[in-house]
Amino acid sequence: MNAAELLATVPALAGAEPVTRVTIPARLDYTYSPGSAQTRFLKALTEQRLLGERCPSCTRVYIPARGVCPTCGIVTNEQIELPHIGTVTTFCIVNIAAKGLDVEVPYCYAYVLLDGAHVGLHARIGGIPHDQVHVGQRVEPVWREPAARSDQPSLAAISHFRPTGDPDADPESYRRWM
Repeated sequence: MNAAELLATVPALAGAEPVTRVTIPARLDYTYSPGSAQTRFLKALTEQRLLGERCPSCTRVYIPARGVCPTCGIVTNEQIELPHIGTVTTFCIVNIAAKGLDVEVPYCYAYVLLDGAHVGLHARIGGIPHDQVHVGQRVEPVWREPAARSDQPSLAAISHFRPTGDPDADPESYRRWM
């Protein structure tokens, strides 16, 4: 029985148009409490430092730090300060305005593999037109001025990443991370 047939069985609703779509605002409020590894990462951002952690077994470097290697399950407690340069390994052009993000659409969001890291950061690419972003491009963070940052440490300390002007990375250096 379809919706119209079901409505016809209720005399008061006979002839009424069935509702086929409803738009309802949804909201999810939550509180995130970072562990000690992510707290170190977030505090380092306030000092314009990119801090990851190395697994003592597989030697992979994770940023942000997780406290435990997701591959080996071993505690990661060796902090590694990573350089402020990385490679775009994949990206997308965003054509929908994001609430709370004061950026003109379209804009580019990318997966940036920092030199020395084994997992990338998701970051907005700015400083160039979105159609000039490409895989292999070398980029660096643009840090927000301390006065423009929130009072809580967050990845928002980085406004975006911009091209360095360096030659593109060798595809073999990032191929396995794509």
